[in-house]
Amino acid sequence: MLQVREGAGEMLGILFDRYHAKLFNYYIRLTGDRALSEDLVQDVFYRILRSRRTYRPGSPFRPWIYQVARNARIDHLRRPAEVALEDGMPEPTHPGTELTDREQNELLQRALLKLPEDKREVLLLSRFQDMSYKEIAQLLGCDVGTIKTRVFRAIRELRQIVADWEAESGPRSRTRGAYEM
Repeated sequence: MLQVREGAGEMLGILFDRYHAKLFNYYIRLTGDRALSEDLVQDVFYRILRSRRTYRPGSPFRPWIYQVARNARIDHLRRPAEVALEDGMPEPTHPGTELTDREQNELLQRALLKLPEDKREVLLLSRFQDMSYKEIAQLLGCDVGTIKTRVFRAIRELRQIVADWEAESGPRSRTRGAYEM
């Protein structure tokens, strides 16, 4: 990033290779929309190039790029738009059926989209983006203890969503492992 900051735009490709999949996964789990996620990732790298001088040498890069990503998403949300599930995302399976890993991931994605955005975001950053509580606290501008509480509450609510689905359709034999955080 220091080289990009100093004007070596070709080095942005290296950052793109390292972070585009992580950012895409972050966005797809937040929005459920593949096209929007791709657009937001592109916007992040455009913003990095445009505001590269705001990066402070010596500061951790990962929290900085996720702050850029959050800002891109917030700017997008300010525009009128709806979060919708991606076409083709199946409904939860029927009771008694074995769930494949793919089906478990899709069910988890649907459950994540039921969470309020603030809980979904902190859970995604901690569990799916492998950010430390300290990094998340820095990113969100709050204490580490606050982040721990938010993650705990998000996991509890996610489990409740799944439990409610299971209560509606009966017990499933293999869904439990997919939601253990």
